Amino acid sequence: MRSETIKIKYFTDKIDKLAYIDGKSDWIDLRAAEDVALKAGEFKLIPLGVGMKLPEGYEAHVVPRSSTFKNFGIIQTNHQGVIDSSYCGDNDQWFMPAYALRDTEIHVNDRICQFRIVENQPKIVFDEVSHLEGEDRGGHGSTGKQ
Repeated sequence: MRSETIKIKYFTDKIDKLAYIDGKSDWIDLRAAEDVALKAGEFKLIPLGVGMKLPEGYEAHVVPRSSTFKNFGIIQTNHQGVIDSSYCGDNDQWFMPAYALRDTEIHVNDRICQFRIVENQPKIVFDEVSHLEGEDRGGHGSTGKQ
């Protein structure tokens, strides 16, 4: 497996350093960098305590952990955050935009989301046609119930 070196800045010393998820995944957990109390219906950008200089041609995809809603009652408002390599200034801390569906408390160092680094998609040229040659599958939701 190829490895990349990524410069990282920690905005706090109160969170654990980044590491792969228990050695079982190529996703990396991100943690709340401050205590947050939210009432149902409130929104907050939760600071994640890190900033990075991603390699050119790469971006980070940030999504909630599978247990985030169960444990904290929050959803990520953009459903997937995309951080490109230009977001790399000295004050460009990463955040999770969170919306609370119930009253909740999140504490410093709680694992609330995860990310992975992916290569940018190649430049695409669209070739407009009047007919696609694949077999029709029946439209959206056409695979039926199992």
